[in-house]
Amino acid sequence: MAPGEKRELIAVSDPAALAKIAAERMLARIAANSGKVAIGLTGGSSPKQLYQLLATEAYRGKIPWDRVHWFIGDERFVPDVDPLNNMNVARKIFLDACAPASNIHPIPTDAASPDESAARYEKELKSFYGAASLDPARPLFDLVLMGMGPDGHTASIFPDYPAMAKTERWVVGVPKANVEPFVPRVTLTLPALNSCREMLFEVAGAEKRAILTRVLDDENLPASRARSVRETVWLVDRAALPENFRG
Repeated sequence: MAPGEKRELIAVSDPAALAKIAAERMLARIAANSGKVAIGLTGGSSPKQLYQLLATEAYRGKIPWDRVHWFIGDERFVPDVDPLNNMNVARKIFLDACAPASNIHPIPTDAASPDESAARYEKELKSFYGAASLDPARPLFDLVLMGMGPDGHTASIFPDYPAMAKTERWVVGVPKANVEPFVPRVTLTLPALNSCREMLFEVAGAEKRAILTRVLDDENLPASRARSVRETVWLVDRAALPENFRG
């Protein structure tokens, strides 16, 4: 871990508690910024309970929707109405009912190829950020939500794939996925994902325990290298918690 980085592991009882703490941390990050807020969402199954919480009155009433912008860390290269589309899931659960349409920033999957889609999204991110290069002193995102796959991948950055080594690009096309669904992807690169005030991983289930042990031991896996320039937090339920972290 580089000097100045902060990484914290928070053990919770179950996925419901995990979603509640994630929601509270998101609200805190939003409240800490009185200007334009950028949140990076994630796909897969891990964030669904969080998204459902954000749609409830207890949480939606605390979010200043007019100044919060919602992005996505990676996307399956399928139509935006496809059930496999990550942003489509988030939109159906809470975004379309709560956020202004202009504040929702999906990865454009109507492009001719994943590479074209990546170039378009990178342009949009740079326009939002207001610069062509990332400044560690001015993170792109206030909060980035992350999950972790059984092989240690995060977003759509897979072990030993070229995207893992990309340092100049903000977004890249991924022609082949290592895990289901086996469709092309578009993903933010590690430099773009890491440009955040807080990176928040959600990990649940006993099937994640072995790979989480390797990630926390700093093996050269994408999820190990995904670290905020400020603060990285791992929310882990008891089932996924490695033995050496159990009380």
